[in-house]
Amino acid sequence: MPLRRAILSFAALTLLSGSVAACDDPAADAKTLVYWASNQGPSLDFDRATLQPQLDEFEQRTGIHVKLEVVPWSDLLDRLMAATKDDGGPDVVNIGNTWSASLQATGAFVPFDGRTLDKVGGRDRFVPNALAAAGAPGTPPSAVPLYSLSYALYYNKRMFADAGIASPPKTWDELVADGKRLTRPAKGQWGLAIEGGNPAENAHHAFTFSQQYRGQWFAADGSPTFDTDENVAAIKRYVGLMADEHIVNPAGAGYAKNESRADFAARKAAMLLWQAAGPSLQQAGMNPDEYGVAPMPFLADPYKAGGVRINSMVAGINMAVYKHTRNLTGALEFVEFMTSDREQIILNKAYGSLPSVRSAYSDAAFRTPEQEVLFQVLNSTAAPLPQVPEESRFETLVGTAMAELFADAAAGKPVTTESIKAKLSSAEGKI
Repeated sequence: MPLRRAILSFAALTLLSGSVAACDDPAADAKTLVYWASNQGPSLDFDRATLQPQLDEFEQRTGIHVKLEVVPWSDLLDRLMAATKDDGGPDVVNIGNTWSASLQATGAFVPFDGRTLDKVGGRDRFVPNALAAAGAPGTPPSAVPLYSLSYALYYNKRMFADAGIASPPKTWDELVADGKRLTRPAKGQWGLAIEGGNPAENAHHAFTFSQQYRGQWFAADGSPTFDTDENVAAIKRYVGLMADEHIVNPAGAGYAKNESRADFAARKAAMLLWQAAGPSLQQAGMNPDEYGVAPMPFLADPYKAGGVRINSMVAGINMAVYKHTRNLTGALEFVEFMTSDREQIILNKAYGSLPSVRSAYSDAAFRTPEQEVLFQVLNSTAAPLPQVPEESRFETLVGTAMAELFADAAAGKPVTTESIKAKLSSAEGKI
């Protein structure tokens, strides 16, 4: 359902029922919470095995049983939206932090105002950049950060050495030059792996590239500005890595389920743009010494070109509580448990992500070369996606338009400024 209709439907229900308030009824089954966790690891089974011991410990401490369901990313947003109108839905959920304002606009989530935020440790406990991606500016957050992430460039050290490349690229021009030296289609080897069939992944890169060209996807009043010259140039640069530079396997146009990460792990691609890929790469058989991690490239001279020094979105997972929960106290206690120092260290270490709370960074697990790059990017050159109600529609519409452009590139059709602008204009018209 389009977000605008979802919001209107929710508003209508609110008018009929008076107000929607969290229910903490002692007579209700307060000994069970339903928790939807997003798929963070290499598989759903990996997530279940990672999370269940922690949920068991929470039950031992509190007597509250947490019924876990790990939800694939392909289903998560639709199910979260459907649950905004289902009083029998989950109590606590993971949400992609880019959806925070979109989900907040439904009115279905407990706002973490000062008093509620204090129940889970207080505002100052959380990493500021992560908390900035938890709801619309000027409003109480609709969630709190759970796992923090940023994009980085992963590169195969052996393949770089064999091609005579001494260090990872710092600019997109350098990446293209390196990619051409590393691309050997006859041997099934490509310079860069891209997940071109994945709308969310596409939209993330659309945002980052647009930032470097000083583009914006939404105006200050929240209205879409998809088809600007800056955004067209940004998409041309990204899709052009396949369409124009030919350093990406055309098969990547159909990748939507981590196939690009699998290609990198299988040594079929020398570079990968990804969020905290380490644990998945190692589970796929790569030794940590095989690959290096560096910040994603910038334009050749971002200041001279009129761009900005942004090379990642503020990526991450937030934790939210539905107002329809029958055990608000228990739900908040669970959020506090999951964001405690101990759990933050255990879970983020397992997923290769960064803690969302400042105090957990004292652990040595977050001082590895990979983690140091992710931390540096997250805290210095990352920006949150627009915290506007239509953000989730942006991801779907623009991400899908880019998937269509990648499909054109794979089919040998030209991807031009005009064709990109037409796709973005069409996407904007659907908001």
